Amino acid sequence: MKDAFILIEDLLLRFTRPEKKYMAGHICPFWVGYFLLNPLRRLLENPNKILGPFVREGMIILEPGCGMGYFTLPLARMVGAKGRVVAVEVQPRMLSVLSRRARKAGLSARIDLRHAGAGTMGIEDLSGAVDFAAAFHVVHEVPDQGSFFTEIWSAFKPGGKLLVVEPKGHVSQDQFEQTMAVGEKIGFQHEALSGKVGGRVALLAKP
Repeated sequence: MKDAFILIEDLLLRFTRPEKKYMAGHICPFWVGYFLLNPLRRLLENPNKILGPFVREGMIILEPGCGMGYFTLPLARMVGAKGRVVAVEVQPRMLSVLSRRARKAGLSARIDLRHAGAGTMGIEDLSGAVDFAAAFHVVHEVPDQGSFFTEIWSAFKPGGKLLVVEPKGHVSQDQFEQTMAVGEKIGFQHEALSGKVGGRVALLAKP
């Protein structure tokens, strides 16, 4: 079983890295998105266990680098009929697959799909509206991390929280600390995490 976990983790590190490059120059092959929907991924990244402590019904959630929606659909179920998940992705085909999956699951009305432009998530209309954001395996791929954090800061309500999860195989502790320093410069403050999440993890909050 331990060997299986190591294999799954290695595959995730190989493929989650390029999937989320919604603002970077390199884009992963489209087919990799299907691999990332594999149920075995739940052994390492269970959406309900990771996100359950932060999400409540009626919330507005931001998910940059959503891919084909591994986390998006569980988030949509968590926020309920009165909530909304704003899913941002650079690849139209990824969004197309996510759209079909959302329709099949009966969750389309809760998910706002957005195609990211160059250097921006295009979320200006969300100013002061977002309760929570989840950034999985994406921040280290963003060329301008200052702009990334600034956009999320502007979208957040006071008290909004950002969960950042980065892969240890691609992000050193020093690099992660540098990224967190960028967020802190924008104004984010660190909060303690009660649960265990794999990778390099931080919970940032807007006071």
